[in-house]
Amino acid sequence: MAANNYPGPETIHRYQLDNGIVVLAFENFAAESVEVEGLVWAGGLGESRAQAGLAAFTANSLMRGTHSRSFETIYDELESVGAELGFSTGRYTTGFSGSSLAEDIDLILTLAADALRHPSFPAEQIEKVRGEILTGLQIQANDTRRQASKAFHALLYGDHPYGSYLSGTPETITSLKREDLAAFHAAYYGPRQMIVTVVGAVKADEAAAKVQRVLGDWMHPAQATLPPVPDAPRPAELRRTHVRMAEKTQSDIVMGLPGPRRSAPDYQDIRLANTVLGVFGMYGRLGKTVREEQGLAYYVYSSLHSSLGPSPWIAGTGVSPDKVEQAIDSIRQQIRRMQDELVPEDELEDSKAYLTGSLPVSLETNDGLAGIITDMELYGLGMDYLLRYTDMVNEVTPARVQAAAQKYLSADEIAVAVAGP
Repeated sequence: MAANNYPGPETIHRYQLDNGIVVLAFENFAAESVEVEGLVWAGGLGESRAQAGLAAFTANSLMRGTHSRSFETIYDELESVGAELGFSTGRYTTGFSGSSLAEDIDLILTLAADALRHPSFPAEQIEKVRGEILTGLQIQANDTRRQASKAFHALLYGDHPYGSYLSGTPETITSLKREDLAAFHAAYYGPRQMIVTVVGAVKADEAAAKVQRVLGDWMHPAQATLPPVPDAPRPAELRRTHVRMAEKTQSDIVMGLPGPRRSAPDYQDIRLANTVLGVFGMYGRLGKTVREEQGLAYYVYSSLHSSLGPSPWIAGTGVSPDKVEQAIDSIRQQIRRMQDELVPEDELEDSKAYLTGSLPVSLETNDGLAGIITDMELYGLGMDYLLRYTDMVNEVTPARVQAAAQKYLSADEIAVAVAGP
């Protein structure tokens, strides 16, 4: 998709229903298909530590049966037309996404609305979901990468809401009852500030009318509001933890700090700093030094998680257990380099070209388009965000990258978690 054809205020149609639901529609008749994406404000922030995993458990159970449809009926209806529909949970929202031929959009919307509004949480199905979650947690318990990530979040965030584990623990998942899921659903699922995005071979007005038909009469005046999320303090010093997994032959390292909220005015600056450090090409500078030149790592990367709250900036790597300290030192050295030296213009231009060049690829599919358009609404980026994107990236200077690295990164005030022997 060429830059001058990116979705913008003239082509993204925005409607607000009387009950607060925002509908975003983008017409794309390149193929006879449609993608529906949406979210409700029913994320993990609404659960207590003692009920960790409740939001995800609830979302995973929505399509296991409704008051008018059984689990088998729901999936038979989807399979009969080759359509897909699923739910997932984050800290703030529970999202859903569905894809089908354009002629079957009514089915997707009807099933999504039914699952959101009228889940019955059948006891037999709840136990099946519980078993699947517990099996997943057991698999994670044997994964050094997952265990390092889990330990990192606990170490970095502590009692902060971001310190909890969205998947829960075997203890919390085992203790949750059907009534807990029903109560969470009754409290948090509702139309307030809900977003529904429709992209594909359907006229915008028709898409809005179809959403209105299945969700326009949904009312929940007592819908609970998620608690506000405070900023997360960075460690005052280098803080470490080690998860002992004696039988493993690899150690995984996850290290980092609380990152900026997606709304931060210098977000593109730190995003470019992160791209230079551990993304571009074969994992940026980290890949070049830690993996290629020193031969320390099986993989190495850095990532910046955009969110409404202080999601982490992290650097991660998998190494031989006897290389852990050397790998940590090498990553810290590259962080210092980002802070102490201006990124050469040519290196920065390569990362800019990567960020601007990868955008058209992400806009080639309906689901890619729907995801970005939903994010534009969720994060308040403006419907002209994609039209401004290339200029926003290209105007970032080496000095801005260095300032962002000095502000958001640290080699000394950082949390380090290791999982392995």
